[in-house]
Amino acid sequence: MAILVVGHKNPDTDTVASAIAVADLFTKRGQEAKAITQGEIAPETAFVLEKFGFTAPEIVTDATDQQIILVDHTDISQTIDNLDKGELLAVVDHHKLGDVTTPNPLEMWVWPVGCTGTVIKAMYDFYNVEVPANVAGILLCAILSDTVMFKSVTCTEQDKEAVETLAKIAGVEDVMALGMEMFKVKSAVDGATPNELVFRDYKDFDMSGNKVGIGQLEVVDLSMLDAHKEALQAEIEKVKADGRHSVFLLLTDIMKEGSEMLIASDDPSVVEKAFGVATDGAPVYLDGVMSRKKQVAPNFIKAFEG
Repeated sequence: MAILVVGHKNPDTDTVASAIAVADLFTKRGQEAKAITQGEIAPETAFVLEKFGFTAPEIVTDATDQQIILVDHTDISQTIDNLDKGELLAVVDHHKLGDVTTPNPLEMWVWPVGCTGTVIKAMYDFYNVEVPANVAGILLCAILSDTVMFKSVTCTEQDKEAVETLAKIAGVEDVMALGMEMFKVKSAVDGATPNELVFRDYKDFDMSGNKVGIGQLEVVDLSMLDAHKEALQAEIEKVKADGRHSVFLLLTDIMKEGSEMLIASDDPSVVEKAFGVATDGAPVYLDGVMSRKKQVAPNFIKAFEG
């Protein structure tokens, strides 16, 4: 039975590309592995997979009696159901350590870089396994996506070096042109339902016993979302009503490098505690804020602790 390699709920490009790459690496190391996802892939991810000749991995949501490798997360709220009824063999990630635990030792690769794809490139090097051209292509795209084409505060020199090497392997001559092509696909919102947009890139967190959701839509121009904001606000209110203390939706302008945040919360004062901006629940603009991982989630975690 193959080991299942899975990323977080509401899969993004990094989570899917990482699952595919880690499955390839472990299989070549003699441990048969298979990439899966926990849900439907987003338009950007579909574009990336098609460009480099992959089909979307099978959707699997239950880890019972399975051997599992987690990529791009370590939070129980984001992981596959019944993980405790399977066996966790390895973790490959670039986020804070979450609350997943194991009864046995495991292989652990967690680095403070902009993308799990960067960690995986180092794993290929460590195990002296050649990165296939098509895998290099999707890892390259994952890094461009997660670092917002190197603009995010999460981006490191390791990410840039990985992109340079992966681009050569994949035969990509103009990395930034590929990045813009991806973000134009990612920015497409017409035809999607408010629910699809909220959950396109969404994560739940446990913050001092409170369930808090943070979603993000990245676009090349915030005006693309003007006609959708009212419906998006109504949708996050619905999502909050389903057992959450708060839901925040970041509308990120990748060209202006800032985010408007829609708010649905039992206590909007947490926004002021987190960012120093007073609000009664009305949207706020956060200049320079582009990273949920490094600029938003940690601030809210501290605000809820206070």
